[in-house]
This record gives sequence, C-alpha cells and structure tokens, in this order.
Amino acid sequence: MAATRQRRLRSSTVVLGSMGVLAVTITSCGSDPDKRCADRTTRQTLPSSECESGGSGSYYYGGSSSKGKVDGGSFDKSAVDRGGFGCSAGSGGG
Repeated sequence: MAATRQRRLRSSTVVLGSMGVLAVTITSCGSDPDKRCADRTTRQTLPSSECESGGSGSYYYGGSSSKGKVDGGSFDKSAVDRGGFGCSAGSGGG
C-alpha cells in the first residue's frame, strides 16, 4: 500500500512540475523586451519622461545599459525578441 501511495505522489509531482514549465514557456514567449529611454544620436539614457508624449527621447528595446549608454538592442521594437524556451529569437540591431 505504501508503494502505491509513493507512486501517486511522484506522478503528482511530475504533473505539477510540467505545468510550471508550460506556464513559464507561455509567459516568456509573450513578454515584451526590456525598454529604456535613450537619445537616438548619443545613446545616452534619459529619464522615462523624455520618451513620453513630446519628449526628446525614444524607447530602446533589449540590450543593456552601461555607464549611462545603451548597447546591444534596438530602437525598433520589432527587431528585438525576448526569445525564451520554445520561442524563436530575433536579431538585435543598432
């Protein structure tokens, strides 16, 4: 009887673990890439208020920010894809 109970417990763990992996996969495919506000010419990071209606900045998607400058992403959101497990990764550009 203990063996049957232990087998059921293992099966439940496998099912729950699989559901967690599926949930992470679905959410990572649909997530937007990280975005930062930056100047298109100098690539200097700016306050987010500069990217809102009428500001001088533009959103920079993906990549990273180092020493106040963005790099490794793109100002074109469609050129950057977060990728993830089961998703096709797009190419970043500058």
